[in-house]
Amino acid sequence: MELQAAREMNLIAAITDRLNRIPHDALALLARVSIAAVFWQSGQTKVDGWSVNDSALYLFENEYRLPLIDPWLAAHMAATAEHLFPLLLVIGLASRLSALALLGMTAVIEIFVYPAAWPTHGTWAACLLLIVARGPGLISLDHWLLTRARSARPA
Repeated sequence: MELQAAREMNLIAAITDRLNRIPHDALALLARVSIAAVFWQSGQTKVDGWSVNDSALYLFENEYRLPLIDPWLAAHMAATAEHLFPLLLVIGLASRLSALALLGMTAVIEIFVYPAAWPTHGTWAACLLLIVARGPGLISLDHWLLTRARSARPA
């Protein structure tokens, strides 16, 4: 019986060791691109060409009803943010700032608009918090710029 338990513990340890080898860079890239797609697609529903569409304005006026902000301004800010920050996340520029901005949007959506959608918003928050906490990874302009800045410093 003890031999079987020891084998099971060794197997669990071996599996855990292998899973711990998944590189952060791969996880960060997946998190950046997948959450960027969610917000980009949402932003696309709000615009026709370069203009915020009537249906987006209607939603902000009648369904979303955010406190303390004019619906017209909120619709334009959301449409801009849902295009700008995902683009920055995909290329990995100002990644932590972009993730924080989208995390703030997620919090507003969860608190004021769709509080029952917390499982979805929690998934978004997990991707965004990974980027905020651990950075965008090697495959990013942030990493490239940081590497250049460090190599340009005098010794």
